[in-house]
Amino acid sequence: MNESIWAAVRACRDVLDEANGSDPQELTCRVLKVAEEAGEAAGAWIGVLGQNPRKGVTHTRAEVAGELADVALAALIAIESLGFDAREVLDDCAGKVGARLAAAAGAVPAAVSRD
Repeated sequence: MNESIWAAVRACRDVLDEANGSDPQELTCRVLKVAEEAGEAAGAWIGVLGQNPRKGVTHTRAEVAGELADVALAALIAIESLGFDAREVLDDCAGKVGARLAAAAGAVPAAVSRD
């Protein structure tokens, strides 16, 4: 990810801290924001499938991708709000996934290699 993403994550955390503080209730809201955004992504996917016969097809895959990006950013902001470096946490997570893939397939795909 490029530096502008990490700068935006930290700037959002700073704005939220300034406006709302960072007490446990506020941190709870930031974690719950991830679930809220995930619900919006799920709703958009239902709209892509046209699952609701009354509404029909209401969303595009591009809109779902945008909602998923909102989920990712909300998660990174929540991680930073908890006092962790989101880049390090994400890198550690990718390493664990790579290790599981290596164990299952015998090799880490280049996209998840932690060289």
